[in-house]
Amino acid sequence: MKPPFRADQVGSLLRPPSLAEARRRWKAGALPAAELKRTEDAAIREAVARQESIGLRAVTDGEFRRDWWHLDFLGALEGVTLKENAGPKFGGTEEQPPIATVTGRIRCDGPIMAEHFSFLKSVAKATPKFTIPSPSMLHLRGGRNAISRDAYPDLDAFWDDVAAAYRKAIARLAGAGCTYLQLDDVSFAYLCDPKVREGCRRNGDDPDLLPRRYAGTINAALRGRPAGMTVTMHTCRGNFKSAWVAEGGYDPVAEAMFSADVDGFFMEFDSARAGGFGPLQALPAGKRVVLGLVTTKVGELESKDALLQRIREAAKFVPLENLCLSPQCGFSSTHHGNALSPDDQWRKLERVVEVAREVWGDN
Repeated sequence: MKPPFRADQVGSLLRPPSLAEARRRWKAGALPAAELKRTEDAAIREAVARQESIGLRAVTDGEFRRDWWHLDFLGALEGVTLKENAGPKFGGTEEQPPIATVTGRIRCDGPIMAEHFSFLKSVAKATPKFTIPSPSMLHLRGGRNAISRDAYPDLDAFWDDVAAAYRKAIARLAGAGCTYLQLDDVSFAYLCDPKVREGCRRNGDDPDLLPRRYAGTINAALRGRPAGMTVTMHTCRGNFKSAWVAEGGYDPVAEAMFSADVDGFFMEFDSARAGGFGPLQALPAGKRVVLGLVTTKVGELESKDALLQRIREAAKFVPLENLCLSPQCGFSSTHHGNALSPDDQWRKLERVVEVAREVWGDN
């Protein structure tokens, strides 16, 4: 079976204390980069082995070499500067992630994270899965107001450059052997929320037009992707220390989102904030939806019966053979981690595998 798999995962994992301490010391100048890498390597080996032991067919590096699910990658592009967040805020926490702002022409002048993938591939027996932020993440949080008008008086040129940079970055990951790539994209789910849509207008954008623009740029970025590479997209309503930004069902964006030329869609459905399954009716034939029914925001374990019931509900809108199961997001989209324990994390992933085997007979 090609990915996405019946039991799959979004990607990030809670950082082990030893790794968190090593990164703290490295940032303080008290630990050489080579020693940090050895600590990261050891933590990734252990995490991959644990994922494989519970039966996951796709394994990740937990994003252990990153501080943020998106900013480490975006900040490696030419023309991108990280600045204080002035956009939509995460509730329940004073600390806010920076935002990527565009201060020059966007280019990809060298491989980004290809070495990270190469190491993952070298230690994985299962399919190594790699995650990068979607192209739209260079726009959503700051919008037109966060894109230099000197560099880009015309936004069409901006989107063309973004797609070209992503084509280069993806080709280099493919050259390292990547056959399962995930684009992490909060934009579609954020645009389900009236508050976020109003923020887009203040940023100088039309929220009614953005979903099609984002999908079109994803398609341009994937144009000419290597044969044999599966690409999926994950979307959620925010995940920072168990906090979230947006709420609202997928109805306003489903048609545009499903026009993205990816093989599967990881969609969160762990709470009422995500709405019902009705928008899944717009899923094109031959695509898969990975139902994000297991929350990563709290440690309470979902019951098997509750998950089975929700899968049955979703199957009223999408044939069961086109559905899969996963957590709704990563467990540690940033280095801080979510408000649950490592034991909670592994029990939830085990539950995903258990339920998938009961529903589909494999994973």
